[in-house]
Amino acid sequence: MASLVRHPVTILFGENGSGKSTLLEAIAVCFGLNPEGGSKNLRFSTFSTESSLGLYLGYERCNYPRDAYFLRAESFYNVAAAIEKLDQIEAGAPPVIRAYGGDSLHCQSHGESFFALLKNRFGNRGLYLHDEPEAALSPSRLIIATHSPILAIPARRFLNG
Repeated sequence: MASLVRHPVTILFGENGSGKSTLLEAIAVCFGLNPEGGSKNLRFSTFSTESSLGLYLGYERCNYPRDAYFLRAESFYNVAAAIEKLDQIEAGAPPVIRAYGGDSLHCQSHGESFFALLKNRFGNRGLYLHDEPEAALSPSRLIIATHSPILAIPARRFLNG
């Protein structure tokens, strides 16, 4: 069967406490992303608990992605709050929320706000780090093919471009 995935997807799986989220966070820090989630330009901190592992990782410059985003299921509420705060500041720039579909992420359900992120914010040629994104998405928005009943991939962004 030919692969439907045009862009590589790497899935980390393992037991609770095995270091999956710590490794993902370290990769995010290595690429200059906020350890609590979001993009390079979205900087906020509610409680600093990140590992120092990201300081010891490196990447090849020729493979640097044009876009990058770190989605953490447990801190996406804080990302949405940081976006709201930024948009209250009159900076002469377009509202940040436009990159997420234009509607407040707090005025949507948890799953709908995740889907708005997937649908509007992610593009081609990016590095998108997702820590348990399936927790907020309904089965009607996923295609699941796995040996694990709890692992799912948001299909719309990965299948056929």
